[in-house]
Amino acid sequence: MYEPLTWVLVALSLAAMVFAVVLAALDRRINWWLLGVVGAVEVVLLAQLVIGIVQVAGTERDVSAVLFIGYLVASLIVLPFGALWALAESSRWGAGALAIACLVIPALELRIHDVWTG
Repeated sequence: MYEPLTWVLVALSLAAMVFAVVLAALDRRINWWLLGVVGAVEVVLLAQLVIGIVQVAGTERDVSAVLFIGYLVASLIVLPFGALWALAESSRWGAGALAIACLVIPALELRIHDVWTG
């Protein structure tokens, strides 16, 4: 797996999480800026999915392809559900829900890295 992409995703998602926590602390709903950052993370996650599928198809490593691709797909699904939940919630807890979704991404990224490196 392309390791710099993993660390970019961790940094971007943690930045989005901090942004969402600040909004929640200020008792504000999510805004377009936060959704833009989350959208950027989602685009990079989509690129990681494509790169990951290509790499797992062409590798001789002992990597469980189903598990690896499952984690890649799961990481792609988390943020849209978190954003939908945040948009549906009209209180500060919408930003809190999105912050938690953003925190899940680094955990999944580290697990993807562990599965790839064996």
